[in-house]
Amino acid sequence: MSAGRRQRVSVVTLGVADLARARDFYESWGWIPHEVGPEVVFFQGNGIVVSLYPLPLLAEDQGRPRAELETGAITLAQNYGSEAEVDERFRAAVAAGATMLRRPDRTFWGGYGGYIADPDGHVWELAVNPFWTLDVCGSVTMPDMPEGA
Repeated sequence: MSAGRRQRVSVVTLGVADLARARDFYESWGWIPHEVGPEVVFFQGNGIVVSLYPLPLLAEDQGRPRAELETGAITLAQNYGSEAEVDERFRAAVAAGATMLRRPDRTFWGGYGGYIADPDGHVWELAVNPFWTLDVCGSVTMPDMPEGA
């Protein structure tokens, strides 16, 4: 299969009520802006760009200028190599202004994780999945499934 046809996500845009507040939160959480404009902030991730964009402009860009956009039923996730890393990033998020949704603990499926929400309600899971491999940049690789699975 050609690389152009594989499933992928290149950019995640988070609609925000207050761009300055959202930028302050992510910077306080340790994120480093790559590009900042008057109406958008871009963060370079490992193979993905995360952008912050005002809700009214996002609705207009989507062709729904009168739409009341709200947070969707989605969870963004950051995987880490250890429980200590999860705990540290969780504490940093809460200190930066995140709302604690679920404190990190052991999961029923054998991992470890917790949930926070950013000031606009975007939900982030911070987790360790012992069944997935992380490279030095933090990119996740899922194991090959056995045939017939």
